Amino acid sequence: MDGAELAGKIFYTWLTLVLGFILLPSAFGVSLGISEIYMKILVKTLEGLEAIVEDEVTQRFSSEELVSWNLLTRTNVNFHYVSLRLTAVWVLGVLLRYCVLLPLRVTLAFIGISLLVIGTTLVGQLPDNSLKSRLSELVHLTCCRICVRALSGTIRYHNKQYRPQKGGICVANHTSPIDVLILTTDGCYAMVGQVHGGLMGIIQRAMVKACPHVWFERSEMKDRHLVTKRLKEHIADKKKLPILIFPEGTCINNTSVMMFKKGSFEIGGTIHPVAIKYNPQFGDAFWNSSKFSMVSYLLRVMTSWAIVCDVWYMPPMTREEGEDAVRFANRVKSAIAVQGGLTELPWDGGLKRAKVKDTFKEEQQKNYSKMIVGNGSVTSELD
Repeated sequence: MDGAELAGKIFYTWLTLVLGFILLPSAFGVSLGISEIYMKILVKTLEGLEAIVEDEVTQRFSSEELVSWNLLTRTNVNFHYVSLRLTAVWVLGVLLRYCVLLPLRVTLAFIGISLLVIGTTLVGQLPDNSLKSRLSELVHLTCCRICVRALSGTIRYHNKQYRPQKGGICVANHTSPIDVLILTTDGCYAMVGQVHGGLMGIIQRAMVKACPHVWFERSEMKDRHLVTKRLKEHIADKKKLPILIFPEGTCINNTSVMMFKKGSFEIGGTIHPVAIKYNPQFGDAFWNSSKFSMVSYLLRVMTSWAIVCDVWYMPPMTREEGEDAVRFANRVKSAIAVQGGLTELPWDGGLKRAKVKDTFKEEQQKNYSKMIVGNGSVTSELD
């Protein structure tokens, strides 16, 4: 048997296993229990690692830091050299993640994205009717489920009776680009965003043929009136999918919810809040776009152990009489923060890329001065 024939047989066997045990079950939303077994083994392994760490690592590392170590990141660059057992476990983990999990996940991601582009392009050729809508939702759900499997995604959905309905607006806290996959695995949404080039542009152009997503050119995104008009027209049609919006406008790490921009809350209609919370023990889903490119971020995610998260659907909310858009946005933000166990912050997420405005600094300084003066007056009165 020559090398080419052997390589062909290995490739055929690989595709057969992927198709039979992962691709088809995920496409139909069926679980064979493989993910559950993988997660149980992973949890047991990390618990065994905790025992090793507590037994052999010196006192200069606090127990809180060491317990959180998941063989992916380290509090010390030489952490895996502390003991022979830790070194062996770390090396085995690297081999498993890069030589087994990464090729498997790349294969699934390629299949999922290819099917999405092909499927939405074909569905887009059909006339606009209920059949086209059903087929479009089927394609989106199927392909997103495959892509989530490419991340070894384990998702728990809570309160499904509150899932966003057609003609409404779904707003969620934003940690990662994969938030879209996480939500679309359980239901379809109309996406809102800027037109991109490259691979993302190809996907966007294919998707919009099958589903009324709302894509804007860069120049249009700056026109608030145009954006508001397009979104109002969308939610006016109760047959269209709910719009998915991330009001923070950028990815925030998995601990906080930052300022919700008011534009999403000026449109009108029913707001369906959703809280997303990732479990960092198995992999960091946060994308720091100012530090990592999309390619390096995807490599980090695909070489993590798994993406594990909880999604809470929440009761729909509407703007109260006399309530302006800013207060409504803050009320929704507070509800999401409480439900997801996240810290609520008033800061604009855009500060990740820009400096704090002088006017905002001055406002905070004035508030602090008032607080100091207030405390001083109270003290003098008590004296």
